[in-house]
Amino acid sequence: MFTGIVELTGKIVKIERDQSNIHYTIETNIANELKIDQSMAHDGVCLTIVKVDYDKNTYVVTAIQETLDKTNLSTWEVGYEVNLERSMLMNSRFDGHIVQGHVDQTAVCTKVTEEDGSWRFHFKYDPSFNNFTVSKGSVCINGVSLTVVDPTKDTFSVAIIPYTYNLTNFHNFKPGTIINVEFDSLGKYVQRLMEDYIKS
Repeated sequence: MFTGIVELTGKIVKIERDQSNIHYTIETNIANELKIDQSMAHDGVCLTIVKVDYDKNTYVVTAIQETLDKTNLSTWEVGYEVNLERSMLMNSRFDGHIVQGHVDQTAVCTKVTEEDGSWRFHFKYDPSFNNFTVSKGSVCINGVSLTVVDPTKDTFSVAIIPYTYNLTNFHNFKPGTIINVEFDSLGKYVQRLMEDYIKS
């Protein structure tokens, strides 16, 4: 379980393919605090740490084909900057929203506009997956908990403050960038209940 409050970014330093799986080696300042079997969100994708090299400040995670199909991980290259969040502590403040680390689908950045000290990022996604956003609702983009602005059937935007812009990989987004989206879990449960109610 995560909150969508990114701690820091890491850098992809090695990519190895193993049959249909891909092993990513990531360099980060908190590698010495990590351990094998620990869960961590990478651009909002929950992955298990399988190896840690404390001398090189790196660790390794593995993505299976299903993860590669549903997320932007297949586009990662050596040097890619990835948002990182360790799983939440049960005795700490809940500053974002409930994030499971299970990406629903990808979306494409269509426009970035600067708005007098902040930024507005616009995204478009495939509506055939039956996901949706609501105005002022929550959405998780590349592991960042954000508030939805101006949603339509297949688009929405978010406003980014300078702190988030600088801390996360949002400063690398441009039109055409593929990003991970986890829609609000509460909204998904309500949607499922309503679908079952209509069918009955």
